[in-house]
Amino acid sequence: MKQIILFFILILSTVTLFAQPKMSKISSAAGAFSRFGFGPRGIAMGNSLSAVKEGNLVSYYNPAVSVFQNDNSFQSGYSFLSLDRKLNFVSFTRRFDFYSVKDSALENKKPRSSAGLSFGLINSGVGNIDERDNQGFKKGNLSTSENQYYLSVAVKFSEKFAAGFSAKFYYYKLYQDITSTGLGFDLGFLYSYSKNMALSFVLADLNSKYKWDSSPIYSIDGSLTENKFPTGKKIGMSYRFDEYELLTSSEFYFDNYGTKMLRFGAEYNPIDDLFLRAGLDNIQLNNGDESVKPSFGIGYAKHISNIVVGFDYAFMHEPYSSQDRHIIGVHVNF
Repeated sequence: MKQIILFFILILSTVTLFAQPKMSKISSAAGAFSRFGFGPRGIAMGNSLSAVKEGNLVSYYNPAVSVFQNDNSFQSGYSFLSLDRKLNFVSFTRRFDFYSVKDSALENKKPRSSAGLSFGLINSGVGNIDERDNQGFKKGNLSTSENQYYLSVAVKFSEKFAAGFSAKFYYYKLYQDITSTGLGFDLGFLYSYSKNMALSFVLADLNSKYKWDSSPIYSIDGSLTENKFPTGKKIGMSYRFDEYELLTSSEFYFDNYGTKMLRFGAEYNPIDDLFLRAGLDNIQLNNGDESVKPSFGIGYAKHISNIVVGFDYAFMHEPYSSQDRHIIGVHVNF
């Protein structure tokens, strides 16, 4: 009887061992908060906005898109997450048009060149972490804070081609005197193949990394550690179906951590100032154990004199968590 019981325990252990899902290397890579997405519009559309050049734009997805922003755009967002986590967004985007002196008298004048500027902040962290002594008694609460400050500039070289550059400063407060900073860069390109179709290519997080020094706590027993961010590459496409008021987007993402994934998104404008959105993120091509992250959202804008005030909401499925993600945001165009 004991042999039979041992046999079943062995079988159960073997099945449990091999049934564990295979996680991609990028899941444990540094800077995970910065790959979550930006704002309710982008997250609702599956984070596939690298080739989208209309609506409210942020250079997070592609530094080149800020040159297509029609108005001054201020955006902010807040995320409802489980496990005492937080994720917040704020950004400002503006386009500058430059005209020649000889064209200043023309009514329907076109700018000789255009530039875009975008800057913002992504703030994340975890709170209510128990601090306990060696005996297991609670001493207080701890928290972490991880931030990305970015500044992007873009230039429109012709009616079809634009390029942009982003500088991103990272600051991570992990514990007491243990902090780290890093500087990374993004390069983005956008090509307008036609009035309705655009193509993009983005290099993300060049040189991004954290360097840690634990000597403030462990003194001479401390150590130096370096955590590099994945260097991501994105190839994107967007297409607008004018007859259906439908904007579609797709993206192929790959990096030096072996990740290969697809993203898709859509935005439908059934009536003025109302937008319905949906997307699919994290469609892994080389790891079938990773869960796809479906998303959807809604946006509404109200014109008040020369100002447009809008509200956006997004939902995204979050696997391995007690609840899914809910993101709300407000944008003001002027």
